[in-house]
Amino acid sequence: MRILISADMEGISGVVHWDQVTPGHIEYARFRRTMTEEVNAAVAGAFEGGATEVVVTDGHWDGLNILVEEIDKRARLNSGASSPFSMVQGVESGVQGLIFVGYHARSGSSPAVLAHTWSSSRVANVWLNGTLVGEFGLNAALAGHFNVPVIMVTGDQTACAQTMELLGPMEAVIVKQATGFESAECLPPSVAHKQIRLSATRAVKALLKKRRKPFVVTIPVGVAIEFLQPSHADRASRLPGARRMDAKVVEITAVDMVAAHAGFRAAVRMSAD
Repeated sequence: MRILISADMEGISGVVHWDQVTPGHIEYARFRRTMTEEVNAAVAGAFEGGATEVVVTDGHWDGLNILVEEIDKRARLNSGASSPFSMVQGVESGVQGLIFVGYHARSGSSPAVLAHTWSSSRVANVWLNGTLVGEFGLNAALAGHFNVPVIMVTGDQTACAQTMELLGPMEAVIVKQATGFESAECLPPSVAHKQIRLSATRAVKALLKKRRKPFVVTIPVGVAIEFLQPSHADRASRLPGARRMDAKVVEITAVDMVAAHAGFRAAVRMSAD
């Protein structure tokens, strides 16, 4: 059984500030290691649960965060930001289950540590066919196109709750209790690692016993993006096929979720100054 682990950084235990997840800041190097350790806990648990292959995709920032020299030697690592499927690169390669590690809540959520959706500086909200989603929803829907279900999530309590609200009950590890946008009561790493490992083991064992239903959106797919500023929507609306809905909202209609995901990424990229 091939398992994909999609890893972000804002939902890692101990992370409560942008400095800790932004390359160039003194704290970043420390939390790259913390991220790698939580990923390794999930890798170990997946193998203990019955996985025969585990692929990890580095989904934070530029995809250059996880320390390849310290990752579990049984896993394989997707690095870099230009891959076709971004945070879930590898989902198209015969994967049976997807695990989210270090995920955060969608933009505007509270209490939720560093809550945002894709771009904290440009994107306010995203809807798929009228359903409000965060990065967990975008990635789950793309995985659903390939018939891959999400089987586990880790992050703060709001990230885990939102993921399960959209996708249904699953294994979830709350590694920190958010008390604000930049504050949380965090589990010590050793405790977080143990819980993640056990949860990943249970998730894969359960998948082996019973196939979990993937999150599949109906086609064609409508992606509506609410930007933080009208100037962002000005630029994004120049994307071929994009429609300006109001001052801040641009909508794209795509033939399937692969095209919707690509269109969303292109629109957000075009919205930059």
